[in-house]
Amino acid sequence: MARVVVDVMLKPEILDPQGQAVQRALPRLGFEGIADVRQGKRFELEVEGPVDDAALARIHEIAGTFLANTVIEDFSVKVEVGEGADTAAVKAES
Repeated sequence: MARVVVDVMLKPEILDPQGQAVQRALPRLGFEGIADVRQGKRFELEVEGPVDDAALARIHEIAGTFLANTVIEDFSVKVEVGEGADTAAVKAES
């Protein structure tokens, strides 16, 4: 079974109040030098069978219609291979 990760982030031009709240809190907590914070969502999908082009197309469709609001959010799709292994070279972005 393979794991496909979908990361969803607000588009750069969209205000991120949660990220701004975290950024403002960091210096008060003693963490200096952080210029910006953006908050997003991560979805991990366990895929039965091989993650071929058809499976990636289906996951891309799921991400674009269900996991992300593409009017205000971008998403990326990555395949993770094996436990503790690096992310595969397969990557698609919205």
